[in-house]
Amino acid sequence: MKLTKIFSGLAIFIVVSLSLAGCGGSQSGSSSDSGSTNLTFWAAPNPPQLAFWTQMAKEYTAKNPSVKITVKSIPESPSSEAGIQAALAGNTAPTASENIFTGFGSQLSQSQALVPLDQMPGWDNVLKARHMENTAQSWKFSDGHSYILPIYSNAIQVAWRMDILKQLGYSQPPHTYSEVLELGQKLKAKFPDKYVWARGELAKDTWYERWFDFFTLYDAASNGNSFISGSKLTADDQTAVSTLSWLQQLSQKKYLLTQTITDPFENGNSVMTILGPWTFTTWQQKYPNLQLNKTYVLTSPVVPDNMASTQDVKTFADSKGIVIYKQASEAQQQAIWKFVSWVLSDPQHDLTWLKTTALPPARDDLNTNSAFASYLNQHPELLAFTKNIVNGVPPIKNGKYSDIQQKLGADAVIPVVKGQASPQNAWNAFKSDVQSSLGGNQ
Repeated sequence: MKLTKIFSGLAIFIVVSLSLAGCGGSQSGSSSDSGSTNLTFWAAPNPPQLAFWTQMAKEYTAKNPSVKITVKSIPESPSSEAGIQAALAGNTAPTASENIFTGFGSQLSQSQALVPLDQMPGWDNVLKARHMENTAQSWKFSDGHSYILPIYSNAIQVAWRMDILKQLGYSQPPHTYSEVLELGQKLKAKFPDKYVWARGELAKDTWYERWFDFFTLYDAASNGNSFISGSKLTADDQTAVSTLSWLQQLSQKKYLLTQTITDPFENGNSVMTILGPWTFTTWQQKYPNLQLNKTYVLTSPVVPDNMASTQDVKTFADSKGIVIYKQASEAQQQAIWKFVSWVLSDPQHDLTWLKTTALPPARDDLNTNSAFASYLNQHPELLAFTKNIVNGVPPIKNGKYSDIQQKLGADAVIPVVKGQASPQNAWNAFKSDVQSSLGGNQ
């Protein structure tokens, strides 16, 4: 789900020194007088996720009375990431937490705050039991280790207002850049006040907004090319420029609105939007007129005309997972790993997760496992997301993700959509600027 802004002012060297200084913080205390193992698990600051982990801890400790698990929400001060950084700096980190995406996980792993999970006993067995071998591959870090166990994956999709497109003679939505431009011409001819896409965030350099515009398009156009590898920018230049060129064409032809208006897709001001599955809860409450395969349809992101196929398209994956902190004692690390392994090795637990949070579990078999069939049949709007979990590309694995993505907006995306720079010059400016962020970063 969308991130709160990350507080990056905490010096990482403080996190490094303090995380290595102690093997157990006050949040974690390894055992009580009765001999039980005391663990602390921090859930995302989101009531449904807190409810899920509280339930799982209750069920697990009922079967394992020698273990006590305290479940709390990650403190937001001013964000969950900052709350975790503050706990690490204060030597009060939990035993484990969820809500960690690959960029923040990279920052934590570089500070040696995380346990390499692939070295925990039964790692491969957990991946196999949860049918997530393929998904987990894309979460490996440049040092070959896996520090995050994926929990959910939102393979970002595109929604189209088919009720409006049908008035233009369309029986299905466009799939390529040129088809979208052709749609824009027809749309403006019949409905001059409507736009193909309305996204005010394209004119802002808020770092995480690039996930839901540039990266969704770039991941699709590049077939999931690695944007950053270790400390090097490995993005495909031609694809990046092509992505920016298409955005500029939309803007120049007035098919793109970058002014902020309220719910433009929902209110019919635009016919396309990029979205995640969390959107549907709001639609059910505020816009019950939006009905799948009636008012709107869902597709993979649009791609350049030279793509071999418009099927099985890669896309950005808004996804997070679990980490274990090195501040915990060895006994705590092993105990919390047993708990996590127990939770993720039973598909019924993932079904409970899906029902509770509406976030698709990061499973390769989510669309084929009979355990989920009934629920997904009742919620067909989720099928496009569950089918594309294997096509999801996690966020960049670099600890300076916020700086990199802020520069991507300021140097490239914003100048392009505002017509202030050519796509090639804008991309060159970003590449030059970002080297200062990447220098020396592993």
